[in-house]
Amino acid sequence: METKTAFLQVFGDSPMLRILDFLIVNEDFDYSMTDIAAQSGVGYSTLKLFWKKLEESKIVKQTRVVGKAKMYRLNFDNPVVKKFRDFYWETTKQAVHEEVKEKRVLAV
Repeated sequence: METKTAFLQVFGDSPMLRILDFLIVNEDFDYSMTDIAAQSGVGYSTLKLFWKKLEESKIVKQTRVVGKAKMYRLNFDNPVVKKFRDFYWETTKQAVHEEVKEKRVLAV
């Protein structure tokens, strides 16, 4: 069984959130749409349904072309993406603190 990140546990497991979750956790690299779909567990045809909107909103940006594949990553020049990243990691931090607190109570 696949484990969900703290963010997905709190806010739900939709295709769009899975994509954003994957791109934030793996923000140091760029990926093709095929890799993004496969690694996030979202079907490629589902990804194509909303990918154009992510590009038009400047949430993701193309970084380079490798062969025929266009490579993408989150657009950290976009202030919304910066705030979303902060929100994502704060949510994760809060969930981890809650889990640690629960384990301490159970251990006592």
